[in-house]
Amino acid sequence: MTTNQNSLEKKTAYWGVPWEDAYGYAQAVQVGEDIYVSGQLSHDSNGQLVAPAALDEAGKPRDFSMMEAQMRATYENIATLLGKFGATLDNVVEETLYVLDVDAAFAAAGKVRKAAYGTERPQCASNLIGVSRLAMPPQLIEIACKAVLRKPGT
Repeated sequence: MTTNQNSLEKKTAYWGVPWEDAYGYAQAVQVGEDIYVSGQLSHDSNGQLVAPAALDEAGKPRDFSMMEAQMRATYENIATLLGKFGATLDNVVEETLYVLDVDAAFAAAGKVRKAAYGTERPQCASNLIGVSRLAMPPQLIEIACKAVLRKPGT
């Protein structure tokens, strides 16, 4: 194996779920003090979706009432991944929420985000983007983020 002198030193984290090998990616990558977390969803340790949405005859979600439960589980998964690098949600500087229903996500986001971050005003930039579909049909939300280990001014 040859090493490119310009290659980055990377630390990676995985869940061990089938789609990591099928698609070919890491759940999170640390480069220096920066941690990039791939889009996370609400799965358990066995890769089973937590709080899956009920689907209609066409295989599309017909009910978005599980948005809050999926969002909560997704933040828990992000916190677990960050912990593998010695980080917490306090280290998150930017997040992007990809959702199937913007209204349902807005209704849940304030309460769930404040609880996840442990503060009334989470200190991270946040984007909420409506999309037409996500990887798994009963999935309502996916969250990607960037975290920084260093403290500001150091």
